[in-house]
Amino acid sequence: MKINKKRFVYLISPTKINRFFYTDLIAVLKQKKVSFFQLRLKKESFRKKIKIGKKIKKICKKFNVKFLINDDVYLAKKLNSDGCHLGQEDMSISDARKLIGNKIIGITCHNSIRLAKVATKNKADYIAFGAFYSTKTKKVKYKASLNTIKKAKKITKIPIVAIGGINLKNYKNLLLNKANFLAISSYIWKNKKLNPQNAIKKLI
Repeated sequence: MKINKKRFVYLISPTKINRFFYTDLIAVLKQKKVSFFQLRLKKESFRKKIKIGKKIKKICKKFNVKFLINDDVYLAKKLNSDGCHLGQEDMSISDARKLIGNKIIGITCHNSIRLAKVATKNKADYIAFGAFYSTKTKKVKYKASLNTIKKAKKITKIPIVAIGGINLKNYKNLLLNKANFLAISSYIWKNKKLNPQNAIKKLI
């Protein structure tokens, strides 16, 4: 998986997608800072996710952004997305590979080097650690630290995605400590001071 240092943002969708979202997404992706976009909708029906996913996939393709699906390998297959992101309770990497073949498969490793070793052995394309900071997107069960990244770098060459409460005040520290990508959601979509386009512009 190629790493483009300028495109360090791993953008996660808002939890609800309204009709204004697509215009905002185009404005955000135009900034050329996003490598991945993950569709993460917990409460929508499969049919609704397909409808939304098809629109987003077209936009991602236009801006050369990899389109990933959260948790649902069947949805990833149906949409022929670029890959999927798996949690520890989701389908195994090997089963996901059987369904979607040689696509991008990333996995959540919380704050665990043991899980990172397992993910490396199972040929994950990236590993995600977090939460690094408190976040409104989901309840934080696991806290990761900069030390987690340092330890992981010693045992694997797989790209590392940092997740959890990442914003303008703390993102540079993660990049300086060699996180390859920063998973960001609330800072872009729920920012009280900046619209999505201006929020991403500030990440240099």
